[in-house]
Amino acid sequence: MAGKQNEKRKSAKPSGKRQEKSERREEREKDAEPAKNAKSGKDGKDGKDGKDTKSGKGTKSGASGKSAKAGKRSAAEVSAPRSLRELLRVTPGERPDLARLDPSATPGGPVDKAAGVAATALLAQPLGSLQERLYAASTAGDRRRVLLVLQGMDTSGKGGTLKHVIGLFNPSGCRIKAFKAPTEEELGHPFLWRIKQELPRPGEIGIFDRSHYEDVLIARVRELVPRNRVRARYAQINRFEKALTEDGVTVVKVFLHIGHEEQRTRLLQRLDNPDKHWKFNVGDIEERTVWPAYQEAYEVAMERCSTDEAPWYVVPADRKWYRNWAISTLLREHLEDIDPQYPKAEFDVEECRRRLLAG
Repeated sequence: MAGKQNEKRKSAKPSGKRQEKSERREEREKDAEPAKNAKSGKDGKDGKDGKDTKSGKGTKSGASGKSAKAGKRSAAEVSAPRSLRELLRVTPGERPDLARLDPSATPGGPVDKAAGVAATALLAQPLGSLQERLYAASTAGDRRRVLLVLQGMDTSGKGGTLKHVIGLFNPSGCRIKAFKAPTEEELGHPFLWRIKQELPRPGEIGIFDRSHYEDVLIARVRELVPRNRVRARYAQINRFEKALTEDGVTVVKVFLHIGHEEQRTRLLQRLDNPDKHWKFNVGDIEERTVWPAYQEAYEVAMERCSTDEAPWYVVPADRKWYRNWAISTLLREHLEDIDPQYPKAEFDVEECRRRLLAG
């Protein structure tokens, strides 16, 4: 993930356990409101490609202790389908416990890989139609658009998402930006400056491969800026995203949750295949040594910046087929909520038809 930014920034030495505990204590004292983590239980998998509803604190996905009370609810209540947004959404103000969220789970998903691949393919038509309506509406002055923010550790599938999910859309209506290490010019501006230059225009679907959240992730883990400045950035991000939503931007923020061992496997696969060496970054090995610090940084960022206007979604990413289906489904649900409409003709349709037939 953010490890690729180290080329232009100086890394600080990792903190010891005592320093980490002290920083966490200081963090909780200075932050506005502590998270109210909900207790959650565990469910096992139904096989290699089966569903896994294991869940952690701060998200609505999976089975929890509350499932025992299901019998007291009405049959309609229990059987009513839940949107994927409800299952994967990070509750505002609560810190997700990534260690308890199974990255190979498939909450709300198809029964297995074959069904998942087929279901994703079937989403191409409705997604394409919704995108066309979104763009068409913009020609009549509708300012609404979508911004998909992808964050995750290296090899979590940001590039794969662009290929398999965004590939379902008309590329002419998409605006894709992969944020790398800041340039000298970008470093001379506030951290949100370069983000604002790449926002989608009305009618477009924008996709950020990494984003402004790098400035509260690697900046926190590698101590690139003072901790109080990192804390201030959470509030800046919330104000920025609220302003976006008020201007017609639907912000969909996705954390691709990959497991530590799965990342090792994918990195080894890159080393084993000469055609993939170009994708391997030696710095990724160093970043693995501070994996717990990055997990905590993500948890804090989602706790502080999952809001009603722009919530975070945790997508288990060990199973690539589920990742593709889940993000495609999230986009469909948000676009259906926008419900863009084709604009009405501002000319006399019948008169134009008459003239064409007469000619």
